Amino acid sequence: MPTAVVPRLYEKYKKEILPQLMKEFNYKNLLAAPRLSRIVVSMGVKEGGSDIKILDGAALDLGMITGQKPKVCRAKKSISGFKLREGAPIGLVVTLRRARMYEFMERLIATAMPRIRDFKGISPRSFDGRGNYSFGLDEQILFPEVEFDKITKVQGMNITFVTTARKDHEARRLLELFGMPFRK
Repeated sequence: MPTAVVPRLYEKYKKEILPQLMKEFNYKNLLAAPRLSRIVVSMGVKEGGSDIKILDGAALDLGMITGQKPKVCRAKKSISGFKLREGAPIGLVVTLRRARMYEFMERLIATAMPRIRDFKGISPRSFDGRGNYSFGLDEQILFPEVEFDKITKVQGMNITFVTTARKDHEARRLLELFGMPFRK
């Protein structure tokens, strides 16, 4: 039986980040220290209801980026002002956990973020008050898995890091230790 490869960021968390968090915040128990619980990547595809090819292309791109098949989100009710019908596909979402979560985070920090034009860091203000952090990317072509020639439409995405931290400053420190480039 082949052994599973442990992601580098998880190894870094166990060996470097966890002891540092225990020391900084005076935790007595290892389980009290904040950790990354999951990463949720979502994409709003407003043309998904009218043109299914755009939705399929976005689903293919999101699947290649995350390594997991995205779930299609549908409209809960009809809104005539937005030309939206109940049940029409309007978005895609992927929830990453365990090894895939750490691998996605490593690719995001090491390859995708450095490719952003005029990048000065991500905003440190996007915490929700419960230790979760969200931000958006304007283009899916920042990831090397997506081939520029095969894209039907340039699409943005929202990324949410869900942590077990109780306070925002603890979550921010956790993400900083992982290598998240916050703006100064």
